[in-house]
Amino acid sequence: MSFYTSLSGLKASQTEMSTISHNLANVSTNGFKRSDTEFADVIASSVSVNPTKMIGSGTVVKSIRQQFSQGNLVQSESSLDLAITGDGFFAVKPNIGGAQVNYTRNGSFLVDADRYVVDGQGSHVQIYPVDGSGNVVATSASALASLRLPATSGTPNPTQNVALAVNLGATTEVPTTATFDRFDASSYNKAVTTTVYDSNGSPMTMTTYYKRTSAPVATVPPAAPDLSSTWEAYTFVGDQQMQSGAGDHIALSFDNAGTLTNPAAPIQFGVFTPSATASNQQITIDLAGTTQRTAAGEVLTQTQDGVAVGELQGVTIDENGFVKASFSNGDNQILGKVALVNFSNPSGLRQLGNSTWASTGISGEPTYGEANGDGLGALMSGAVESSNVDITEELVSLIAAQRNFQANAKALDTSSQISETIFNIR
Repeated sequence: MSFYTSLSGLKASQTEMSTISHNLANVSTNGFKRSDTEFADVIASSVSVNPTKMIGSGTVVKSIRQQFSQGNLVQSESSLDLAITGDGFFAVKPNIGGAQVNYTRNGSFLVDADRYVVDGQGSHVQIYPVDGSGNVVATSASALASLRLPATSGTPNPTQNVALAVNLGATTEVPTTATFDRFDASSYNKAVTTTVYDSNGSPMTMTTYYKRTSAPVATVPPAAPDLSSTWEAYTFVGDQQMQSGAGDHIALSFDNAGTLTNPAAPIQFGVFTPSATASNQQITIDLAGTTQRTAAGEVLTQTQDGVAVGELQGVTIDENGFVKASFSNGDNQILGKVALVNFSNPSGLRQLGNSTWASTGISGEPTYGEANGDGLGALMSGAVESSNVDITEELVSLIAAQRNFQANAKALDTSSQISETIFNIR
């Protein structure tokens, strides 16, 4: 009987050493949770046995229990990396169209080729949907959605109206080159660029060139000079010159006070085609507010009513789990809120590998909630949770398990020697 008793001790010690070795092997695995081996003694008894003379029959591994204590938080360079400070798990779907949901503490996430946010195994991170105001619509298993980053934001709107007011220096000389040529800087005095948009929301550069055509009228001192004069404005969108009813340029007139007197109303350019993929477009320019003062030439006001399509520029996740995307056109969107899940008995979860778990009847049903909610921790962006394995503790436990194994091996050897002695009795 002592032979089987010692053998059970050997097997139990070997299981403990395997568990410790598994812990040590995953000391650098993000989101890994260490396990402890729990033992129970074996007593064979019946109603007919004298309880004062009962002898145990060894030991058995009762359970290998995972310890879900908090691991250290390690800073990372990615805003998509998340760590849970406290209780809870991330919900991930291995198949985007499937019903299976797995759970993990490893928040090292990335974006795949289809712009879905996934973990290292390609499982899709689950979020709760939000309305247009950023309020969570529902927090249940049926409401879960895979987090996908939009490529663009907004509806394009072609530029139709441009308001451009500049100050043209009153002391500016008439250009030395009489004929305007946008490639010859000596044929104009000033150039102002404005970004406008076509029907696709693509940006275009509208350049307006200002050329003085008459100089101030000289007067006999001490009388002030007569500052009234005329200018011409030539406008190009890309390489296309804008045409109006007055021709290829706009005539500007200023009075002695430097106030614009002509044109008195906005000028509408003719229809033009920005590109092969864009629709025909017509732009109206309003030069109201343009002045001719002795101050240096500068842009006073510059606006346009076109809307570009915003390109995704960045994604952030706050401590409450809201996923926020920013775009190049200034738009900001809340894409959803990261779903967190907890269980009444996390130790009953079934390990799947890759720092993921599945629910079981022992773990209880998953309870869905939000960061900082009841029984759930907060989120930290730009960090991941490392393994909760303590190397020193594991090595000490390994030494103890080794000694237990050696002691049981010695007991087994002693039992063998006793058996051999009995066999040798003549």
